[in-house]
Amino acid sequence: MDIRQLRYFIAIVEERKISAAAERLHISQPPLSQQLKSMEEELGSKLVERSGKFLELTEPGKTLYKYALKMTQLMEEAKMEVKEVENGVNGRLTIGINTFSVAELPELLQHFQQQYPNITYKIQQNESSHLCRLVRERKVELAFIRLPLDLENLSVLYLYTEPFYFITSKNQKPSDHEATLDEIQNYPLILPSTEGLGVHYLISEAFSKLNLQPNIIGECSDITLLMNLVSSDFGASIVPETLLKLHKGYPIHAQKISNTSLNASVGLIWLKNHYLSKAAHNFVDLFRSRFC
Repeated sequence: MDIRQLRYFIAIVEERKISAAAERLHISQPPLSQQLKSMEEELGSKLVERSGKFLELTEPGKTLYKYALKMTQLMEEAKMEVKEVENGVNGRLTIGINTFSVAELPELLQHFQQQYPNITYKIQQNESSHLCRLVRERKVELAFIRLPLDLENLSVLYLYTEPFYFITSKNQKPSDHEATLDEIQNYPLILPSTEGLGVHYLISEAFSKLNLQPNIIGECSDITLLMNLVSSDFGASIVPETLLKLHKGYPIHAQKISNTSLNASVGLIWLKNHYLSKAAHNFVDLFRSRFC
């Protein structure tokens, strides 16, 4: 049996006449009678029996009618839900975010949730280079990353370019002016991220361009631990502005770094020339309207 036959059967039961059911379904009587006979043969049971001018359900017919109603209702609900997902009303939004996150993301998601309250979310945090791979592998649809990175096969919307800050504990006495990399190189530095990746690479390149040899005593990709280490005067660090917005309240000094080449662009990426869910499309549209 298929869903079409079940709809035929429901019409026969509710109209109680083949002629009336055929009229309701806009088909002729002989094919409808044949469909009823085919169902009875498949199930090996008499489904309806004549009682005067009308058809009455047998016990097997009553059982089939109960399930036919449920199945056709489920089919209609499935169609409706698929359409809602296609329109971005329902569905799941999968987003990757860089280790340093995006300060505006909670506000952005709040606005998106207000517009699409039935959307569910999967948010995954990782290094930008790994997020690019996850997008290419279609494990996440969208990702917030820090540039520069290889963006082959990826579409990107730029959010902003932000400066970096030199942070020390409150025990240190920073100068009133903006910090320079020449001054910073003499401090024991704990660099965020991991060597060769993201922010770590940008910082190393900035020192290298000026032929400076920074006193790097370690690296730490756990930002909470990094902030605690700096607060305890274990070492100093260089971090993007977003990190200071997200991790407030630590007893630290923060000086903007004057070196203009040390900055990072943040962007939203997705896989180019591949299917993007309507929910993801709607999120990108909201992103554009607020930040581009």
